[in-house]
Amino acid sequence: MTDNRARNRALSRHVLLPTIFLTVALLGGVRVTAGEGALVFVPPPLVALVLALMLLALFVRGRAVVVGAWLSAENATLANVSHALVLAALFFASAQSFNSVLPDAGLLRWMLSFFFLWTLWQNQFSAFDARRLLRSLVALFGTAFVVKHVLLASLDSQGGGWLSRLAGFALEGVTPGAQPLAPATGYISFFTLALYVCGLLLLPPAPDSSPVEGDAAGETERADELVEALRRLPPADRERVRAALADEARDSEEASPRVGRVATDE
Repeated sequence: MTDNRARNRALSRHVLLPTIFLTVALLGGVRVTAGEGALVFVPPPLVALVLALMLLALFVRGRAVVVGAWLSAENATLANVSHALVLAALFFASAQSFNSVLPDAGLLRWMLSFFFLWTLWQNQFSAFDARRLLRSLVALFGTAFVVKHVLLASLDSQGGGWLSRLAGFALEGVTPGAQPLAPATGYISFFTLALYVCGLLLLPPAPDSSPVEGDAAGETERADELVEALRRLPPADRERVRAALADEARDSEEASPRVGRVATDE
């Protein structure tokens, strides 16, 4: 069982994760033009690279990626090269994920870019963990996906309803220069984002750990941080915290026999 677990981790680390992130990096720039149906590859703009760099900084800060474990002098040379390729694939996949949901031209592209920049910059100074970061990313990418592939696609469609005409009137002149895209672009973008999120779920904080073990390690680390913060409190505040914890424990002990009696009566 141990050998199977080690083999599965090695396959995930050296084969599955690079394949997922490289596929995302490839599909993130694919566009299908309306009418002709031609495939066009759009390289990531500079703002997408900046956003990807900020996102990787959040991964490191939230302990979703422990760089010291991925790239270490204790690892073999080939292992460090493989780990560096995985991290590079993660960077380019992040950049192409932003490229997939950002409009290709117009003022709305810069508005969404500023939205991403402001959110990621605010998260640099807030307390969070890997799970909260993943939920925040899903919300960010979901919002940008709806704006680009639902709202803007309805503006480009011919013979749209009253909602399309209302949105076109509200955003008139906001998206000049954008190339009309076929609906297939939205499906490709949705698949790209879903594949990117799956890759993040499979990405362990350290190469030799699973995502579940990484979450347990993060919980232990946060508990150690709470203990250290408690030690730094003044004696009076420390006693207040201890009294509150004692009251909570006493309430839990009083509630447990009551629940047991109710179950016995039933």
